[in-house]
Amino acid sequence: MTREEIIKELKRFFDIQELVCDHTYEKYKENAWRFLQTDFLHALLIIRRDIIKAPMWCNSRTAHQRGLRCNRCQLVREKNNVYLSAHVLGCAGDFTIPSLKTAQDAREKIKANQSHLPCKIRLERWDSSGREISWVHIDTIDGGPQQPKVYEFKA
Repeated sequence: MTREEIIKELKRFFDIQELVCDHTYEKYKENAWRFLQTDFLHALLIIRRDIIKAPMWCNSRTAHQRGLRCNRCQLVREKNNVYLSAHVLGCAGDFTIPSLKTAQDAREKIKANQSHLPCKIRLERWDSSGREISWVHIDTIDGGPQQPKVYEFKA
């Protein structure tokens, strides 16, 4: 699929406002799609349309900074060191999937259907203190040739 075809299909499931921070959306509106990497968009499409097959929420009225984060976002401004997360690089999103009981159920479903994925993905499973997180973080950061198709990691 071309990038244009991927975005057209993704628009059936997501508004760009859900996938980028408020600052980015306010400035760029529909043109903000250009800041999201094609591999991430393609993986997100396959996960939403072909694997989960149910609504997935990124940014919402009550949840912010879960997709693309810019330099004005609080989570970025608070960093004292170099901060090059997948969110800043346009290849990550944190999702809530209401139809599944837990985030781990979603991660298991994605792993069980990984042959459908167009590229390698990473799924954050644990926070920095080792607790399992309650959302589904998906990113397409390249972990190198040794990284499996679906890699679970600790923040």
